Amino acid sequence: MVGNILLITIMVVDPALQSPMYFFLWNLSFLEMGYTSSTTPKMLVNLFSEDKSISFLGCATQMYFFSFLGITECCLLAAMAYDCYMAICQPLRYTTMMIRGVCLQLSSVSWLIRVLVGVGQTTFIFPLSYCAPISINHFFCNLPPLLNLACTDTYRNEIAVYTISATFIMVPFLLILVSYIRILHAILTIPSVAGRSKTFSTCSSHLIVVTLFFGSGIVNI
Repeated sequence: MVGNILLITIMVVDPALQSPMYFFLWNLSFLEMGYTSSTTPKMLVNLFSEDKSISFLGCATQMYFFSFLGITECCLLAAMAYDCYMAICQPLRYTTMMIRGVCLQLSSVSWLIRVLVGVGQTTFIFPLSYCAPISINHFFCNLPPLLNLACTDTYRNEIAVYTISATFIMVPFLLILVSYIRILHAILTIPSVAGRSKTFSTCSSHLIVVTLFFGSGIVNI
């Protein structure tokens, strides 16, 4: 939390950090504070307390924000990959294409559409009937553990939930993949080793974040 707050403060007050890359990084830092806060505080309470219960409303709220913010991060990472692609592969058009209005549109779409996705996923899960006693085999309220607790047939719910998840996770991932294929191709065409290294360094931190985010998600599944 302290690290992200410091990053946001520096990027807001420093005029030199007003480029599209830092605009998306500002959004990502803000999102990370909410993303980790949706599960970590309750998890820490459970670790240091004998009472590990969570209310029905609390579970629904936790799952909504975790799903909403997680999918938003997928889309923001895709927008950042597009920014890297424009900076490396289309440098002459970068300043005219990545104007503030375009960045705001990409950011707004990432946030607003994912609100509806989070509502949809929560709506498909919590109207189900659950058998008592309800014990979630997970450290937070997530989709697969909750589906396993339902007493009724969950086939349609599973299809709906996983279709939504696959669409709004795989599409950003594929956009990121295509962007980096184009970026890699552009880097390999640079004749000097120093030039290739300098160009790659501009997007290496984003590539590390993408690897950690999607890699940890795959392991969690």
